[in-house]
Amino acid sequence: MGSDSGLGADFLQLRPASAPAKGLTSWLVDALRQAITDGRLRDGARLPATRALAEDLRVSRGVVVEAYRRLGDEGLVGGRTGVGTVVTSLGPPARRPPPPDWRDTAAPLLPLPPRPGVAVDLSPGVPDLSAFPRSVWLRAERAVLDNATASNFGYGDPRGSGKLRQELADWLTRTRGIRATADDIIVVAGVAQALALLAQWLRGRGSTAIGVEDPGSRGARDELVHWGLDPVPVPVDSDGMRTGELAASGPPAVLLTPAHQFPTGAALAPYRRHTLLDWAAKENALIVEDDYDADYRYDRAPVPALQASAPDHVAYTGSTSKSLAPGMRLGWLIPPRHMYADLVVARHASDLGSPALPQLVLAHLIATGELDRHIRLMRARHRTRRDALLTSLHQHLPQARVHGVAAGLHVQLTLPDDAGLGTDTAVAERIRQAAVNVHPLSWYRVKPGPPGLVLGYAAHSPHRLRTAAQRIAETTLS
Repeated sequence: MGSDSGLGADFLQLRPASAPAKGLTSWLVDALRQAITDGRLRDGARLPATRALAEDLRVSRGVVVEAYRRLGDEGLVGGRTGVGTVVTSLGPPARRPPPPDWRDTAAPLLPLPPRPGVAVDLSPGVPDLSAFPRSVWLRAERAVLDNATASNFGYGDPRGSGKLRQELADWLTRTRGIRATADDIIVVAGVAQALALLAQWLRGRGSTAIGVEDPGSRGARDELVHWGLDPVPVPVDSDGMRTGELAASGPPAVLLTPAHQFPTGAALAPYRRHTLLDWAAKENALIVEDDYDADYRYDRAPVPALQASAPDHVAYTGSTSKSLAPGMRLGWLIPPRHMYADLVVARHASDLGSPALPQLVLAHLIATGELDRHIRLMRARHRTRRDALLTSLHQHLPQARVHGVAAGLHVQLTLPDDAGLGTDTAVAERIRQAAVNVHPLSWYRVKPGPPGLVLGYAAHSPHRLRTAAQRIAETTLS
């Protein structure tokens, strides 16, 4: 067979058209040798069968057989029983310029490896990942696949699956008092994407300032900054954000966690809810309501969503990150209706929409009541774990004050001002030396404030939490 200049092989993107008319074998040897020495073909990499590569390249099989033989004579490839021809020696590596150093900018965004010597990681915001309902999800996935049509696996609606949006509308109305229909909801890849879409919408209208809770979520602030917004810190106390200060600070939008403030655990007091809603109506401002863990409450009545009181001024967002797992990347955004079309266009432009199958499975879990059953199970488990942590803290560290215990997956711990313990960062580091990882409250502050610690409890057994509390006490009091 002769070579065809229009064809070649996917393997190493080999193109015989670039070879001399009477030098195909030498060309192939040189190309394979270069791929071995520059690292594209690693030690042990399998080469294509001679017949298959010859067919792809439209050359005679003899060309490939001879090329492999020459490389074998050089010690670069060899035969392996049951495998075929493989690379047997890398030879001297080619010198390549060092890659750009991405660590200064990208590394903080990557998952942190387990800290050496840490036996119990009490980082907040992490649910019990081992409790993901695998068998329930698998049954739901099989049911969905049995009934799915071919059209379910097309590009679909950028707003999300119509079935999921309808189930979410009914579920959020029932559980959170939300005022929405399926046509008010946009399915997103978690709250982070909702914030990205909202930040872009604000920037597109010339707004850059946005009020944020202080202390508050670092991740949310970083997301807003990435998309060009300038977070304006608004203080938080035991009644939640001091919403009366919004008028003085002047941002046209605000982001807050009213049902269970992160990280203090405070619920936004009714008088401050009224102040917030009055401010939004007077200033025509946007309230971004992050309902990140409202599913988990233990000792208080549910806090109604702000969106139920002011749908024209509240963009409501939530996700399955705490109820199922953050790796699902499934969330929802319910913006004011005058923003909806613009956000749908932006959602389509970002990635066309969320994957179809997980959306249909989540819709099935909601429709069959399985999601509610799972949340009830996890609520009971988390309450048991919270109680174990609180009991042990009260026993071993009675002088500490614990906040935000009525709901959520974490608590905030403060110590007496006269304890002489130093900064909360220093305290957290000493506790880490005792093999327990906690977060200093100052990590979540924009402006300086009273020190504290933030302890997540959802991911650990009561025994491990009791051990952690004892070590925290021993380290703090020593």
